[in-house]
Amino acid sequence: MSRRPTILAIESSCDETAAAVIQDGHILSNIVASQDIHQRYGGVVPELASRAHQQHIVIVVKAAMDQAGITSDQLDAVACTQGPGLMGPLLVGLSFSKALALAWDIPLITVNHLQAHVLAHFIEEPRPSFPFLCLTVSGGHTQLILVHDYLQMEVIGETQDDAAGEVFDKAAKLMGLPYPGGHLIDRYAKEGNPQAFSFPLADVPDLNFSFSGVKTALLYFLQDALKKDDHFIEKNRADICASFQHTVVQMLVLKVKKAVKQTNVKSIAIAGGVAANSALRDVLNKWAHHEGIQWFAPRMEYCTDNAAMIAMAAHVHYLNGHFATQDVVPEVRQKR
Repeated sequence: MSRRPTILAIESSCDETAAAVIQDGHILSNIVASQDIHQRYGGVVPELASRAHQQHIVIVVKAAMDQAGITSDQLDAVACTQGPGLMGPLLVGLSFSKALALAWDIPLITVNHLQAHVLAHFIEEPRPSFPFLCLTVSGGHTQLILVHDYLQMEVIGETQDDAAGEVFDKAAKLMGLPYPGGHLIDRYAKEGNPQAFSFPLADVPDLNFSFSGVKTALLYFLQDALKKDDHFIEKNRADICASFQHTVVQMLVLKVKKAVKQTNVKSIAIAGGVAANSALRDVLNKWAHHEGIQWFAPRMEYCTDNAAMIAMAAHVHYLNGHFATQDVVPEVRQKR
C-alpha cells in the first residue's frame, strides 16, 4: 500500500456532480458541475438530480483527471460519498465508483459526507489541532461536532427540525427570490438593518437547534405586512433579509458559545454551505478574536459540496486501511 496515495474522489450526494484528485494529501484538481434545472421547482427534485448526475459524471471525472495530469494506472484508489444524501444521486456516484474500482483493479473507499465537511479544514493551512469544535451548517444538516481526531467525531448538538441552510432557502422563497436563495439573503442583508424587524430566538434544550419557529414567524410576519401593503417585501427586502439572517446567525452563535463553555475547547471551526455566509463568519470571527479562541473556516469553494473534501477524507481512510467492498450500499441518513 502506497504511503503517498493518489486517489480519485467523487461527490454526488445532492445536486452537485464533483470529482477531485488528491496525491499525498495535496489536492491536484477539484471540478464541480452544478444543476440549474432545480431552480424552476424551488428545490432539488431527486429524480432530475439523478439524471443530471448520469449526464455529468463521466465529463467531470475526466476533467478532474486531466487537470491533475493523472491517468488511471497512477491511481491507488477511487473514493465516493456513501451518505448521507439523496438515494438516487448517491446511487449514481457509488455505482460509478464501484465500476471504476473493478475496471482499474484498485480499492474502493466510501466517505461520510458530513465527516468530509469537517475534514475540509485539513486541505490547506491553517489547519486546526485536536480537539476542536466544528459547527457544520448546510441545506440538509446543522450539527455541533466535537472533533477528537481525524476519524473520531462526536455529535453534541443538532437541529431538531429544519437545517439552517434549508431555512434560508425557504425564507428566500417566501420573499420571491429564486432557488437556491440563501446566498441572496446574505447579499441583500449587507444593505439592510439587522435591527429593523424582530424574530423569535428558539429556546431549545442543551446544544440542539430549532429553526422551524423562526421560519413560521417570518411567514406570518410577511402575510400580515402584505395585507397592508402589496409592495412591502419589495420596499423592505434588504431590512427583512438582514433581520432574518441576524436571528438565524444569533441562534447558531449562541450554541457555539455554550459548547465552548461546556467542553472548554478553545478551538472552533465552521463547515458546510452556510459556512460561506458572511454574517456568520464575521460574528464568529469577532467573538473568537475577542475571547482569544482559535478560529478556522475553509476557503469558500471547500464549504459548499465539493469532491476535494471527499478526497481529503479518503486520504485519511486510505492511510488507516479503511476500504469498502463491492456490496456496499448508500446510506441516506447519518448513522447514530
